Amino acid sequence: VQQVFKQLFYMINAVALNNLLLRKDVCSWSTGMQLRFNISQLEEWLRGKNLQQSGAAQTLEPLIQAAQLLQLKKKTSEDAEAICSLCTSLTTQQIVKILNLYTPVNEFEERVTVAFIRDIQAHLQERNDPPQLLLDSKHMFPVSFPFNPSSITMDSIHLPASLNLEFLNKV
Repeated sequence: VQQVFKQLFYMINAVALNNLLLRKDVCSWSTGMQLRFNISQLEEWLRGKNLQQSGAAQTLEPLIQAAQLLQLKKKTSEDAEAICSLCTSLTTQQIVKILNLYTPVNEFEERVTVAFIRDIQAHLQERNDPPQLLLDSKHMFPVSFPFNPSSITMDSIHLPASLNLEFLNKV
């Protein structure tokens, strides 16, 4: 059950983050607020179902950081440093893309300046990120089955003749 929910939450993360990276109309402060609220509801559900140890919440980390990126101030060099230290699960390319797509939805917000984006890129240039923008939404985590030893001993097993397993020898 835990593995299923980890995979499901990863898919939610990948699809939501990829949509954020591809659609200018959703890169705004209000979308960041809505995403963070919805993610907190998912995390609360995991806690309610006692699935917090499944790793499902950790798969949402890039989406959480993207939502926080949309909500942070984006003006000064200190803001750039805060963004760089906060967004460790996002690649440089993803951070820059979200900042380029950021669209103010009211008069209190401002577009992200080119100088600020260059400042972010300068702060992040030492990172050794993979050159990928989108997350692989078809990624599958390996499934592991716990080993449960049987209480039946091998010498007590009777093999019916109808199985045609005469080539097996009891040792």
